[in-house]
Amino acid sequence: MKSQMLSLILLAAAGTLHAQTQAQVASSTPSAASTPATPAPAASPAKLSVGPVEAYDVSRLPDDDYGRLVRYGKDLTDRTFAFIGPEVKNPKMRFAGNNLACASCHEASGTKKFAIPWVGAHATFPQYRGREDQISTLEERVNGCMERSMAGKPLPLDSVEMKAFVTYMHFLSKGIPVGSKVEGQGLPAFTAPNRRADTVAGSKLFQDNCAACHGQQGQGIRAGAVGSATGYTFPPLWGKDSFNHGAGMNRLLTAAAFIKANMPLGTGYEQPKLTDDEAYDVAAFVLSHDRPLKAHTERDFPARWNKPVDAAFPPYVDGASADQHRFGPYPPLQENMKKLKDSLMKKPAK
Repeated sequence: MKSQMLSLILLAAAGTLHAQTQAQVASSTPSAASTPATPAPAASPAKLSVGPVEAYDVSRLPDDDYGRLVRYGKDLTDRTFAFIGPEVKNPKMRFAGNNLACASCHEASGTKKFAIPWVGAHATFPQYRGREDQISTLEERVNGCMERSMAGKPLPLDSVEMKAFVTYMHFLSKGIPVGSKVEGQGLPAFTAPNRRADTVAGSKLFQDNCAACHGQQGQGIRAGAVGSATGYTFPPLWGKDSFNHGAGMNRLLTAAAFIKANMPLGTGYEQPKLTDDEAYDVAAFVLSHDRPLKAHTERDFPARWNKPVDAAFPPYVDGASADQHRFGPYPPLQENMKKLKDSLMKKPAK
């Protein structure tokens, strides 16, 4: 009996020792919970891009306050002339000075890739603007276009039309984080030929590629009678019913980049129909014609080092001629401005 009892005691002791040993091993071995996890490689941020036109279908929005304002914003974009153009019946609503539409430049209702789309625009403002040398709001940017591309006057900030424009841009920017870059915004990079643009060559290119839509004299094709507030099927490219000389499209490098990526009608940036040289020359031909003049362009770009070399209005601070600022060659001007920047930054704006 004593021997059996002794055996049981020894067996129990051995089990206890085994359990303690296992516990010690377990406690000295790092566990998944106690071991700092090796951080996983950071996921690359999803690439943001302007989507296909059908991705921005406003007809799918509900018939509520937001949906109605978005749809009005799109209508304003496509048919600006019909709501706030110079021919509308109510004189108080004549904010635009010409019969263009916002979509004349911001193609496909502001949704076409590399046609200065508004997709993501709501997420990029407020932003610094060199033209004003200060932080600008989205509403101020809209009014910049109203005074330049539309050759008119500012919309009241509290107007239904301003709210509609901004709400439409908000809709186009849904899902885009603030400050994000969106592939397809603006215009694609354009490399200007290192020469003066050839307006004679540009004239022939215009007749061969542009006149069928925009007219032999660049006057566009009206959608209805003058005074009917129906705008143009194809917009005028110069003359009294076109953008004024303070508009961004009046800059040769901007116009050439837009033309190469989007013209003739139906062209996309991936398969341009014109070469850099051809786009450069035809843009120069278009911009060589008279157009409305905007008052006080000398106040633009008060920080003179911010002024683009193709902004073809005085003052010029680099000693180059007005003709070179208008028609190039631009690479020498760009290099010279880089050298002048430090000295210009030390001088008060004039």
